[in-house]
Amino acid sequence: MSEYVTKETFEKLKADLHHMKSVDRPAASKAIAEAREKGDLKENAEYDSAKEAQGMLEAKIKQLEGIIATAKIVDTNTIDTSRVSILTKVTITNMATKKTVTYQLVGEKEADLKSGKISASSPIGKGLMGKVKGEVAEVQAPNGVMKFKIDDITV
Repeated sequence: MSEYVTKETFEKLKADLHHMKSVDRPAASKAIAEAREKGDLKENAEYDSAKEAQGMLEAKIKQLEGIIATAKIVDTNTIDTSRVSILTKVTITNMATKKTVTYQLVGEKEADLKSGKISASSPIGKGLMGKVKGEVAEVQAPNGVMKFKIDDITV
């Protein structure tokens, strides 16, 4: 599945991958070599731990390579703010509580509720996608249907 990301996030992902390959991978190899020098590998917990850490690092590298290979970079200058879409900031009012919040719809890897970023594939994100200003979005939540009025859409 493709991940929608900004240019900045894409560059950060590439930098993280480079760091894993150029710093973390050699460090893992060195840890295995040092543990191997300590004797019998059958009873060497340090060796087992180093091998496990290397395996987890390689899995992270593969996952990140997959994300980078399929990432779709979205230019914030070309986003249409007439409808809610990926990377738009949408101000909504909960019709039941009258509470107003602003969220930015992002890809799953960028989602961070504390920063006001929700995944476009989350229940609320899916419910808001494609809506226009003034429209009411109905979102199926575990406690029933929630209604949100779209107050504003910006970048």
